[in-house]
Amino acid sequence: MFMSEYANPDVLVSTDWAANHLDDDNVRFVEVDVDTSAYEDGHIPGAVGWNWQTQLADTQTRDLASKEDFEELLQTSGIDNDTTVVLYGDNDNWFATWAFWQLKYYGHEDVRMLNGGRKKWLAEDRELSHEEPDYPEGNWTAEAPDKSIRAFSSYVQQNLDRDDLELVDVRSPEEFRGEKLGPEGLNEGAQRGGHIPGAHNISWSEAVNEDGTFKTAEELKDIYEERGITPDKETIAYCRIGERSSHSWFVLSELLGHPNVRNYDGSWTEWGNIVGVPIETGADPNA
Repeated sequence: MFMSEYANPDVLVSTDWAANHLDDDNVRFVEVDVDTSAYEDGHIPGAVGWNWQTQLADTQTRDLASKEDFEELLQTSGIDNDTTVVLYGDNDNWFATWAFWQLKYYGHEDVRMLNGGRKKWLAEDRELSHEEPDYPEGNWTAEAPDKSIRAFSSYVQQNLDRDDLELVDVRSPEEFRGEKLGPEGLNEGAQRGGHIPGAHNISWSEAVNEDGTFKTAEELKDIYEERGITPDKETIAYCRIGERSSHSWFVLSELLGHPNVRNYDGSWTEWGNIVGVPIETGADPNA
């Protein structure tokens, strides 16, 4: 696959590129897994591990990590503002793309994804380490949050009837239809099942190949545009808690270059619990 097909080819690095930059002082590898214990089972040498449950979220407010907490996380990871941050993780980079989105939200310039993530690194039997690195403290500072890439529930409610806005529900068809409230083992969090009215059901998983790498730009373009998701419209992606929709946000904004894409990270655990907001059930008629 030729990465130059993408709108922003530099946001992806190959496993070969990663292997050749393990000793690069200006590159910091960061692993973010759904299974927060996977890092301890072996990781890319020199990589730091971030826990999405405790370090990338404020559990008291059900929100992203604060600007101050995010700065502390990056500084303790040995990251400066000019560091190249390369993210990867399990589940085809679910939470790694969530971390990518947060880094962009707080203004980090050079952040990239390892194409294929942990799955591809392990499949190729590449070097693993069980040592947790200890880097000198970095001097990273955050910029003001880029609110243009994030949607809150109030914004979604106010814009439901716009003809130039599309909602993309990236969950499974069963979740979209209201038959399940979440992935297997994660059925908590919402009182009601279904989807936001008018949303398209385009699962995050349609964007990746069997080995965890992203599909070609042409394949991705076909997946979205044949269902009405075009670059001339604003797009809001959502899932259950925001991590799978970050994956789709990455595809749309970074790989396809759509200029106006937001991640509604409150997603279904918020929308499905708000009193009075409309929902729909049943299949996507445009699928």
